[in-house]
Amino acid sequence: MKPWYLYVIECQGGSLYTGISTDVERRYAAHQSGRGARYTRIHPPQRLLLRIEFESRGAALSAEYALKQLSATEKRAFCLRHGCSAG
Repeated sequence: MKPWYLYVIECQGGSLYTGISTDVERRYAAHQSGRGARYTRIHPPQRLLLRIEFESRGAALSAEYALKQLSATEKRAFCLRHGCSAG
């Protein structure tokens, strides 16, 4: 079973985009090329801030939902606490 990942992208203007994927590199490339989410077509990605692995889609979705409930400041603090593991 492939792992799922929660990821956070910092976009142009400083906004943050949060999503899930089984292949973060492919998904980030799609966001960069304008084939990703509508939000990242309007606010182009600048860098990948965070990637966290989960065992299931459900776990990644739950984490995504929880992270999306936070303010941008709280999301940035979360990224800092979790090492901004973009690599």
